[in-house]
Amino acid sequence: MHTSLPDFDMPTEEQVHLAAESFRLLSDPTRIKILWALLQGESNVACLAELADAAPTAVSQHLAKLRLAGLVKGRREGTFIYYSAADEHVRRLLTQGLFHADHIDRGDGPSSGHVPAGCVEDL
Repeated sequence: MHTSLPDFDMPTEEQVHLAAESFRLLSDPTRIKILWALLQGESNVACLAELADAAPTAVSQHLAKLRLAGLVKGRREGTFIYYSAADEHVRRLLTQGLFHADHIDRGDGPSSGHVPAGCVEDL
């Protein structure tokens, strides 16, 4: 049925796997705080731990996973490593996730009905 639609396109298995892995890594609130802080500028583990209200060892482990997934990058300066968000894609991904969280209809009242410019509301 869908394949008969013009311009129908499914992502490759590799794209699906990599996207799912990125979303899995973003499913942790501490990682979201870390990434959001890194979107403001580069930082080290100690500062990120304070901003995320987490132990430095935990932040270090989160950063290692985020780095392996290509969501953050590190820059060594002497004995310190300064981390930053990998690229603009990370900013858009996190911004959209947080925007979505702000606009979830939780069933506890009427929806705001606000649809951002350029977006189409599905009814």
